[in-house]
Amino acid sequence: MLGAQRYPSAMNAIRRLRQWFQWAVRAAVFLVLLAFALNNQQEATLRLMFNHEWRAPMTLIVLAAFALGLVVGVLGMLPGWWRRRAKPQNQASTPTPAVPTPAADEDTLSAPRPD
Repeated sequence: MLGAQRYPSAMNAIRRLRQWFQWAVRAAVFLVLLAFALNNQQEATLRLMFNHEWRAPMTLIVLAAFALGLVVGVLGMLPGWWRRRAKPQNQASTPTPAVPTPAADEDTLSAPRPD
């Protein structure tokens, strides 16, 4: 924190450089994905169960698989999220009983410790 107080302009420059780098990485990822989508425009056939077929561009199939995985992942995590969210509300509504502390005996406080 001392460096931030001494050199605020240097810290701002580093922050701006980091933000620029983050945007450059995001742009690179976007361009790679765009190139992937443009190079995979050929039609693909997805064979499903019971002799069903789905014909679509390869990019659309990959996007659908990603979206399906996202939905399955979120649905799989929902019960845990609900449990964690409900836990503090249950604790707030039911007061916890105070744990009594054992009373200190006068004999134990004044007795010398054997060494």
